[in-house]
Amino acid sequence: MTQTHVLLTGLAFPESPRWRDGRVHVSDWGAGEVHAVAADGSDEIVAKGTAFPMCIDFLPDGRMLLVHGPDLLVRGADGTLAQYADLAPLAEHAYNDITVDGHGNVFVNNIGFEFPGGDPQPGTVVVVTPDGAAREVADDVLFPNGMAVVGEVLVVAESYRHRLTAFDIGPDGSLGNRRLWADVGEDYPDGISADPEGRIWYADVPHQVCRLVAEGGEVIRTVDLDRGAFSCAVGDGVLYVATNEWSGAPSSGRNGQLVAVDLTS
Repeated sequence: MTQTHVLLTGLAFPESPRWRDGRVHVSDWGAGEVHAVAADGSDEIVAKGTAFPMCIDFLPDGRMLLVHGPDLLVRGADGTLAQYADLAPLAEHAYNDITVDGHGNVFVNNIGFEFPGGDPQPGTVVVVTPDGAAREVADDVLFPNGMAVVGEVLVVAESYRHRLTAFDIGPDGSLGNRRLWADVGEDYPDGISADPEGRIWYADVPHQVCRLVAEGGEVIRTVDLDRGAFSCAVGDGVLYVATNEWSGAPSSGRNGQLVAVDLTS
């Protein structure tokens, strides 16, 4: 039987969990805070912001990046945030998820329309290379949500196409050889995370599940939650899931949770 327990509760809009150095970091978009939570439940607020969304990831050297409106920010050793790249010239709508490859290329997606309530339009993916230059590297991604790097491949969750889409990453951060990585049926893949075997966990809000799928779409495992699953991260044999109540808009209360699922059971 799968063992699940709640690490954090009372969150306004938890999203973008990332495992790093023995702690899971999770961004509370509604409160404008980034938490770092240890296995014993001890919690430290390591960054504050005002934007929505506010996704996070880490550079190879361990510095945390924060998507903040049209800016990509980096957290310094003293905890202060500074601009890493200006993404405003590349898109007019909100930037969303972020992932970093082993070479330090930073991929950020843009949903391409106002959410919630806007008319869905295809979005884009941009890359910020280690020299700080930013450019668009993919278009026609319909509601791009979670992203993950598997080797030299970028996997993007296209929520409104019910699929995971793959691109080969070039040495300069370019994306090519676009292809279907997995058809997920009627699910809406949101935040995603690669497991140690190169498979993908994806969170699904309306169906209140996380599923582990192999390339090609075979479902390996399903974890049921008691509320919408927005994003997930794998670390040290545990699946961390950002969950919240959802009815087409964020819950008006602080009903968000960070849930830990023991994958060894």
